[in-house]
Amino acid sequence: MTHNQLLRYAGFFTYLCVGIPLMRDSWLAGVDLWSLDHVGWWASYLVFGASYWYLTHDLGNDFPSPMRWMLLLAMSVAAIAISWFSVSGLAGILVLVIAGVLPWVLPVWWGVAWLALEMLLLVPVFKRQPDYEWFDALLQSALYVGFSSFTFVTSLVAKEQADAREEQRRLNAELRATRALLAESSKMAERGRISRELHDLVGHHLTALSLNLEVASHLVTDKAQEHVRQAQMLAKLLLSDVREVVSQLRGEDEIDLTKALRSLVEGIPLPTIHLDIPPRFGVDDPRRAQVLLRCAQETITNTIRHARARNLWLRFEHNANGELVMHARDDGQGASELKPGNGLNGMEQRLAQFGGRLSIDTGKGAGFSLDAWLPASG
Repeated sequence: MTHNQLLRYAGFFTYLCVGIPLMRDSWLAGVDLWSLDHVGWWASYLVFGASYWYLTHDLGNDFPSPMRWMLLLAMSVAAIAISWFSVSGLAGILVLVIAGVLPWVLPVWWGVAWLALEMLLLVPVFKRQPDYEWFDALLQSALYVGFSSFTFVTSLVAKEQADAREEQRRLNAELRATRALLAESSKMAERGRISRELHDLVGHHLTALSLNLEVASHLVTDKAQEHVRQAQMLAKLLLSDVREVVSQLRGEDEIDLTKALRSLVEGIPLPTIHLDIPPRFGVDDPRRAQVLLRCAQETITNTIRHARARNLWLRFEHNANGELVMHARDDGQGASELKPGNGLNGMEQRLAQFGGRLSIDTGKGAGFSLDAWLPASG
């Protein structure tokens, strides 16, 4: 169970405890179950619980703004209505629950203003209780200000720590991907060095040996000539094997981006990333491999920070034109007007350095899609 879930269940438990004295008092007092006050607090109590449960079902992930405001407003109005209809101070306890939710769904200063407004609205509610003067109601509201502030700050710290963990997880994924890319680049460089050494040194000496054996075969006779011919055949066979090994090493002279890209998407809880990539996605040029990896990183970062998406689809392929292609699409909020920032501009500049191009398509409520093409070789 995560910390977010614990916070959610703790708030819901507090909400359930608030209903116990209300139901007990109604039972003992024998009030009319269909009276306005009884129906009012029951309806408000149910509205608060339903709004809270829906608002916190995915705590820490942004809702569309209208939904956030509607649910918070429903909870706040319901909390005050419960105290109004029941003529009790139980709304203050429910405001503590709201204070624990505010940092997760509103910016900090919006949350502070929302909390302060709720406390002001509680003053006339407390005044409605018997033997309460305005000063007493104000004092009672101020008492709950202290409790709510403590809850608000505690929840704010928890949210900041959760955000820091998510950022650290994302950075660790990028670090693992970069390390995998460096490992592939090192392997590629080492294979190239070995193939050159085999071709230039061993191949040269074997060629010289074959020529000397050819000369020796004309200078000797009888059994010695037979042994020289066999040695000459072995030298030619060995030279052929060396050339075959060199060809294989050079044939593998490319970076496999599959491992790096899988490392990049691992450990990111939201959005859910659906990666579609060949078992071996080879790139000949290490610089082009790095450009493609950085484009994927920037796409994931933008989706996390701006899209409010639950899913991100990433697909990589070699097309018929000899290009490396990345297709990206999310189910986020999109934008009616695209304003490229440093990330998208940097992505476009990296692609342009190698003759690549970028295409972006988005719309309000239609998500965000991006296609990048990069020539496989210069």
